[in-house]
Amino acid sequence: MIRCVRLWTGADGKSHFEDGVVELARGARGDALSAKLRIDAASFHETESDPKLGWHPDAARQLVMSLSGTLRFETADGSFTLRPGDVLFTEDTSGTGHNWTMTDETPWRRIYTVLEPDAEVPFRSERRRAGGATTMQGETR
Repeated sequence: MIRCVRLWTGADGKSHFEDGVVELARGARGDALSAKLRIDAASFHETESDPKLGWHPDAARQLVMSLSGTLRFETADGSFTLRPGDVLFTEDTSGTGHNWTMTDETPWRRIYTVLEPDAEVPFRSERRRAGGATTMQGETR
């Protein structure tokens, strides 16, 4: 499975997150793979130093595949770390948004894939259960 963190805007107008995975199934050649995703555009980005954007929503519903660099994201729920190989699934396109900071000197290299409006993402939440209640984990990984 591939680690995926989903961001979304709640009814409170704030961004929230949940840790999960991209669901994969056995392929014909023994690979594990997802269904094909419907995307509108894709682009590569590189950030060499923290731009200190502050709190912001994302411009579009998208998947961000992190290639290098480590970041600390903050939302109304707390914080989480995004590392190379992780996928960020952003649906927080309104409200107060999220904030992120780079945690080391390694440039953040990533691929943005803007999803088509009706695109389904094979995300599965990995919320932990404590005493029968669903809880959000502040620091994940």
